[in-house]
Amino acid sequence: MHKTGATARTLSSKRSGSRGNAGGHPPANGEITAMPEPDWERAVSIARALEASVRRVILGKDDRVRLALLALFARGHLLIEDVPGTGKTLLARAIARSLDARFTRIQFTPDLLPSDVTGVSVFNPKDLVFEFREGPVFTEVLLADEINRATPRAQSALLESMEERTVTADGVVRPLPDLFFVVATQNPIEQQGTFPLPEAQLDRFALRVDMGYPSVSMLVEVLGAQQVRHPLEDLRPVASSKDLSHVQATVRSVSLEVSLRRYVAELVEATRGRRDVLLGASPRAAIWLARAAQARAFLEGRRFAIPEDVKGVAHAALDHRLIIEPRARLAGLSAARVTDDVLEKVLVPISIAGVPPPGP
Repeated sequence: MHKTGATARTLSSKRSGSRGNAGGHPPANGEITAMPEPDWERAVSIARALEASVRRVILGKDDRVRLALLALFARGHLLIEDVPGTGKTLLARAIARSLDARFTRIQFTPDLLPSDVTGVSVFNPKDLVFEFREGPVFTEVLLADEINRATPRAQSALLESMEERTVTADGVVRPLPDLFFVVATQNPIEQQGTFPLPEAQLDRFALRVDMGYPSVSMLVEVLGAQQVRHPLEDLRPVASSKDLSHVQATVRSVSLEVSLRRYVAELVEATRGRRDVLLGASPRAAIWLARAAQARAFLEGRRFAIPEDVKGVAHAALDHRLIIEPRARLAGLSAARVTDDVLEKVLVPISIAGVPPPGP
């Protein structure tokens, strides 16, 4: 029998002396250098301005907007899985316009070739040389729309770009912009003519979210907002690529105490070795879970992460990485239920809420 709640928190303090203050104090080894107060406040101000800007267009989905921006601030990529017409494309465009970033959309289809994504060398008859023509992947915010409609060969064209942020063509490695954010969408309902993303591709996405349908009252508000013109047309940039780089660097400075890192590792480990799970979360999942927790703490205005930050992003970081055993899936088990189960069973380190690490 497992113990949860206050009992689990009490047991965790007995289990290891280092687990009694997760997020309440900076790492003892001093690996995190405190950021000067003006730089920190400026980064938080930029991040919150971006969030407010996107929320002007995506109405009633504040939690989804925040998760999307957490992936961006953590320097990851986002997978949006939902039915058509729920605002997936609009979310990507709103982020790009709020950032004054180059935006490119690729409509994935079965006949799409890898060179249609990365680019191709074209012979120049005047100079008698081959010239490389950059593909749509050479952008800052890339929307890979309906990515599961392309063949695995075309899907794999994004693997190097998402992980190494480079494109290799004709033996030449070409860097992508420092700001490179992939937002991929797929429809989970329609299966005809689709190619499910392989595990290697799914694992490249830091977070996965679903948009969901709006409530009746919120849909009424959406209809009113778009009665004359679309809110996206009035959206103006509130930050630059340089501003975003500052935000991303600040997020990485958020303290992750040793006991909280152990908590992340134990959550990921708990998804493996289960009879009802064919494939558990990878070490890369732990990395993105930790980075997303840092980004969440940052948006909350804290210089240190706490267990609630990890819990707040656990489903977005873990669910799409879990493969459920077929018989268990037929019995009604889902990846979300597995994540709920490990969150309930893994002992939570005690944190001292509201006690930040010493400032500069």
